[in-house]
Amino acid sequence: MSRVVAMALVFLTSGAVLVMEIMAGRMLAPYVGATLETFTGIIGTVLAGMALGSWLGGRAADRYPPQALVGPLIFAGGVLAVISPLLIRQLGPLLSGSSPAAIVGLAFAGFFAPALVLAAVTPVVVRARLGRLSEAGATLGQYSAVSTIGAISGTFVTGFVLIGALPTEQVMWGLGAALMLTGAATLGRPRRVVPAALGAGALSVLLGVLVLTVGGPCDEETQYHCVRIVQDPARASGRFVQLDLAASSYLDLEDPTYLAFAYARTIAAVASRIEPRSGEQLRTLHIGGGGLTLPRYLAATRPGSYNLVLELDRGLVSTIAGRLGIGDEPGLEVWSGDARISIGDVERESFDLVIGDAFSSATVPWHLTTFEFVREVRERLRPDGVYAMNLIDRSPLDFARAETATLLAVFEHVAVIAPNWTLNGREAGNLVLVGSDAPIDVEALQLDAWANGDVGIVVLYADGVRRFASGARVLTDSFAPVEQLITKR
Repeated sequence: MSRVVAMALVFLTSGAVLVMEIMAGRMLAPYVGATLETFTGIIGTVLAGMALGSWLGGRAADRYPPQALVGPLIFAGGVLAVISPLLIRQLGPLLSGSSPAAIVGLAFAGFFAPALVLAAVTPVVVRARLGRLSEAGATLGQYSAVSTIGAISGTFVTGFVLIGALPTEQVMWGLGAALMLTGAATLGRPRRVVPAALGAGALSVLLGVLVLTVGGPCDEETQYHCVRIVQDPARASGRFVQLDLAASSYLDLEDPTYLAFAYARTIAAVASRIEPRSGEQLRTLHIGGGGLTLPRYLAATRPGSYNLVLELDRGLVSTIAGRLGIGDEPGLEVWSGDARISIGDVERESFDLVIGDAFSSATVPWHLTTFEFVREVRERLRPDGVYAMNLIDRSPLDFARAETATLLAVFEHVAVIAPNWTLNGREAGNLVLVGSDAPIDVEALQLDAWANGDVGIVVLYADGVRRFASGARVLTDSFAPVEQLITKR
């Protein structure tokens, strides 16, 4: 085995492990969500597979001719890469949930074995190339560097190119096919290469057809989400938009004023109490668009209003437009990109209302919760403008309390609107936080909730809000452990 070939094999297999590690987040998201815990479980599981693979590969290379091991290891890694989506689809419904056990269990089932097998290649190749003992350090250093460069390349290519260009199944099939063909080509004996390559090609095609024909959980797979459009069995024109685990939005295709979720009705009630400057229409900035439910509602109920949506997932907006024909309402403009960055281009003191409704699974992205970001929001509001933020939390409501404390550090007046069963810790649920430098008409909001049939809604204000947030730490760019606050028991 030449030095160039050896380095190429180490580069390829190390890169392949990182491709799978990043794609794992996409494959697991429909079943366990796309949270910090998900990526923690995936990274830990893949690293465990790599550690054991390196150890076992080194031992095997000392006992058997190392050049005879390289081809079969790479081939086996390719087979495991192709079938991993099938394993995830079969086991995902059984291991679904956001618990660490579910996350690690599903990650282990799909990615431990291929990480182990492919990680074994590097010590085997190094053993095959190792010459004099005096050169061992240099040889190990060279191949360690090549392995790292391969991993970096796999990371960059996957994150910046592949995820946005191809569905998960196609990426995994292409990776597996490349590994199988490479493994067949490195068997060591020339007369075996051609039949082995033909066999590898046939097997990769068969596995690819199986992977691509078995139905996946997504209607559309965007760069960030597994999107499913589900019809409401109780309402012919109703559609749920599910992102990964959660029902993110609800749309009535015939009636844009119909709001199925209580939090959306709460934000709509907040909007109804806002009177823009004389002779002007309502101007609303949306942090997160989802299914465009609230922009569509405001366009219908406040004719002539302007809605600017900052939405990270361009593919989601395209899916909603393509499948449901939504997104061309008058006065609606969508900017694609991270809201933390995009808000810098939004004119200051130009909006009557800012709605915060951005989520990654069931969690608000941490960088959209901090004092620094809320201050940016306030700067985009007119002097009497209102910020209404939707979040989800459960007992003991540590995140909701911390976010309330954060709003209190920015706005003169803050209200918390939530179901009483969420505030008293019985059930997880949505809380709407309202911040403004002008007094908030909480009595009107309470009456609106009752009028909408949301009889369990409670509005906290003034001393009630301060008691709710008492002892909570203001979230900042240097300390905002949102997911840990939500999962804390």
